Amino acid sequence: MSLPPALYIVPTPIGNLGDMSPRAVEVLKSVTLVGCEDTRHSGRLFSHFGISTKTVSVHDHNERARAQWIIEKLAEGEAVALVSDAGTPLISDPGYHLVSLVREAGFNVVPLPGPCAAITALSASGLPSDRFSFEGFLPAKEKGRSDKLEALREDPRTLIFYESPHRIIQSLESIVAVLGADRPMVMARELSKTFETFLSGTAAEVLAKVLADDNQQKGEMVLMCHGFVAPEQDDEGVPAKAMETLALLAAELPLKKAAAIAAQIYNLKKNALYKAGLDAGL
Repeated sequence: MSLPPALYIVPTPIGNLGDMSPRAVEVLKSVTLVGCEDTRHSGRLFSHFGISTKTVSVHDHNERARAQWIIEKLAEGEAVALVSDAGTPLISDPGYHLVSLVREAGFNVVPLPGPCAAITALSASGLPSDRFSFEGFLPAKEKGRSDKLEALREDPRTLIFYESPHRIIQSLESIVAVLGADRPMVMARELSKTFETFLSGTAAEVLAKVLADDNQQKGEMVLMCHGFVAPEQDDEGVPAKAMETLALLAAELPLKKAAAIAAQIYNLKKNALYKAGLDAGL
């Protein structure tokens, strides 16, 4: 099959090779070049599916320089694909700069649907999925991690993080400390693989389960935390961030309208916000 010149974004399995789509295999066989996060890792996958297309490394350290070379290949009429080690490229993986530069150069970027650990985990978590925020990996250092979580503490959306085995305990401890021991959460581990597990409960309970079982400290993890739910109290229970938003809205809108919008954003009672706004002189 001959493909028109474009950059094809090709997801690959996150564990189970059966999740590789026929279209993904066909595209990888049909392009003239595949950019890989790690050519050795992708080589094993390609060997399994009989893909012999030429590969080149595209990772965090060479992506910008490699992008110019790939754009030249597209200008020559070649079709190029991009894969990461697992899942959908660009989702906590390299590719953002490449895609941006390719689009700026006027070439098409064609995405293929496929595996993504964050969405796979969320679909089976039992946590609200109508609104969520994917945050990638938490910072490695404690202060950065705590600051990041503090900024998200009153976010009403389900929060999704990736985590690695050597930091899972520290990240769970930070979640307990900042988001609260009682924050409902789910940890998904080794998705689509033999030892796939889901641990659910409060943040403190999930931490205790992981501490009690060394096996839960192995593999690739997705951490999902329930969004902030404001206490049903009077104006004294209105979160500071909700008040900040209310003040910004009230500068441009009538207080009643501003309170209704802020209430929707933060899942609060609009009457409580309206009263808090009156008390604050907004």
